[in-house]
Amino acid sequence: MSAKPKLIYLVTEDWYFWSHRLPMARAARDAGFEIAVATRVDKHRDRIAGEGFRVLPLSWSRRSINPAGTLSAVAEIAALYRREAPDIVHHVAMKPVLLGGLAAGLAGVPAVVNALTGLGSAFLGTGGLKSRVAGAVARPLLRTVLKRPNSVTVLQNEDDRKMLVAAGLLPDERARIIRGSGVDTMHYQVLPEPPAPPVTVGCVARLLADKGVGPLVEAQQRLRAKGLDVNLILAGTPDPENPTSVTQAELERWSALPGVELPGHITDVREVWARCHVAVLASRREGLPKSLLEAAACGRAIVATDVPGCREVAHAGENALLVPPDDPAALADALEVLVRDAAMRARFGAASRRMVESDMASDRVGAKTVELYRRLMGAAFPMTNPVAEVS
Repeated sequence: MSAKPKLIYLVTEDWYFWSHRLPMARAARDAGFEIAVATRVDKHRDRIAGEGFRVLPLSWSRRSINPAGTLSAVAEIAALYRREAPDIVHHVAMKPVLLGGLAAGLAGVPAVVNALTGLGSAFLGTGGLKSRVAGAVARPLLRTVLKRPNSVTVLQNEDDRKMLVAAGLLPDERARIIRGSGVDTMHYQVLPEPPAPPVTVGCVARLLADKGVGPLVEAQQRLRAKGLDVNLILAGTPDPENPTSVTQAELERWSALPGVELPGHITDVREVWARCHVAVLASRREGLPKSLLEAAACGRAIVATDVPGCREVAHAGENALLVPPDDPAALADALEVLVRDAAMRARFGAASRRMVESDMASDRVGAKTVELYRRLMGAAFPMTNPVAEVS
């Protein structure tokens, strides 16, 4: 065993690690871990390596559920784990949890963190036939993986924890709630509201039906039909590997509507929130919505759907208005309240910032995660300052 504990993050895509897990990995690096990232490499190898992390390329596909491909992926990951001999691995999202969990068992990895970032359509049975079949196969595998000795499963919201425990897939004593990687409150600071009118509503998300982008466009058009000067910035791109991705025809139709702006992917989302008065996310379900965390850190009032994940960031009556999913009329009504009430926007925006600073800042989340790693590894790498159990 090396002087430094070796930690491998297993994620499907390099962009996802860079976007969603970088603060967590930095915290582990700064705490003395040797970090490697096992992933399909596309455009972020140099960035990841520039952080001092080794990049371990994998050949898998995020959406593939081909049995032969799945077995090949498990074998590839198990071989990597045997070669690298990590002290602990951190699997992020459903596919890495399932395949990485099986591989960790084959390779004898001593400690495993399984981070489920949300329960998708395959698990919930809300997708098509292919999705339901995948879910039927995944459930028994998930039960096996999550009950593995010396493993902990990290959830991002209480709803997912309760569902997995109630389904008998996760022992309650192995569950922990840690909310993503948090948000960098130094990078994302409070931004002043832009002049109004128009009042601009912003959504930063992949352009998927599951993200509620269709009802959001309809809600904005309803407000304009009432004579309200409301614009919508819908920042993101389709995801062809997701079965609910919007079509090119839908994008063309939306781009022709009054007050709708489709800028595509925005590298620095502070540019979006600097132009917006309200942040909105109309998802059907989330793990923990990073886009709302960033908007909250920038001091924005929120409108979101009353669903798991969104409720972790959007607190009804405190910093947000909540509406049912797939309900453009209710979404339009909630947006109208904030469009008309600048004082409420200011009050909600201040509450958003306080909420992020209290327990969702990246430094606090990183410290909790490192503590969890140390506890799983036990006496091999004792903590210098033991603290209470991670909640």
